[in-house]
Amino acid sequence: MDARILVAAHKPYWMPDDPLYVPVQVNCASGAEPIDGYERDNTGDNISDKNDRYSELTALWWGWRNLDCDALGLVHYRRHFAGSGERDVLTGAEAQALLEQVPAVVPKARNYVIESVASHYAHTHTAAHLDALRAAVDEVSPGRLHIFDVQMASTKVHMFNMLLMRREVLDPYCTWLFDVLAATERRIDFSELSAFQARCIGRLSEFLLDVWLRSEDVPFAEVRLRELEGVNWVRKGRSFLAAKFLGRSYEQSF
Repeated sequence: MDARILVAAHKPYWMPDDPLYVPVQVNCASGAEPIDGYERDNTGDNISDKNDRYSELTALWWGWRNLDCDALGLVHYRRHFAGSGERDVLTGAEAQALLEQVPAVVPKARNYVIESVASHYAHTHTAAHLDALRAAVDEVSPGRLHIFDVQMASTKVHMFNMLLMRREVLDPYCTWLFDVLAATERRIDFSELSAFQARCIGRLSEFLLDVWLRSEDVPFAEVRLRELEGVNWVRKGRSFLAAKFLGRSYEQSF
């Protein structure tokens, strides 16, 4: 099986030396200087000019529309699926073995424990954007609205838009995903949002993966994350509690 994992990046960074991985420079429509060895998200069929709202999904769109392979995935330059490769990153052989067992691979689910997926987003970002997302799901696929509500009421979610899927799963997922996001985008006023908050489409999209997997009953394997730069859990925890109990929305990524 010919599998590829896109590595979304906006700057030069270490990349796995494995043919599984395809480095993709995002936000190229802004006029950014090319990075040697990286594909550019403004070539072929692309939505590079939406990167300020869609974040790493401009890389996913590019790979989905322009690469010919049996399975396709997405990770981030600092965040990978864990495995036995260099820097403990998933190898091509490990990806092949997983895809022979299941049609989809996702990161270990995050568990918010003390609040739901929806309440966490409402505390850390903008609650009205969840309403826009829900309305968009209802517009595009009303039959999935109940599953969306169940997912948003749960405490667990597969985050970061990280995935690896066989094409027969990826193609319909991406078609649905980008249709829902376009309908969401039409419902949000971006004129007064900060650059950080304007990336809401990319964040909201993270909730749709589980809706798709549940509604289509797709078998999947979970793989732990490999954070190449680690995570400041103290800082992250403080921000999480400040958002929940003091109403301080996030204004930066962690």
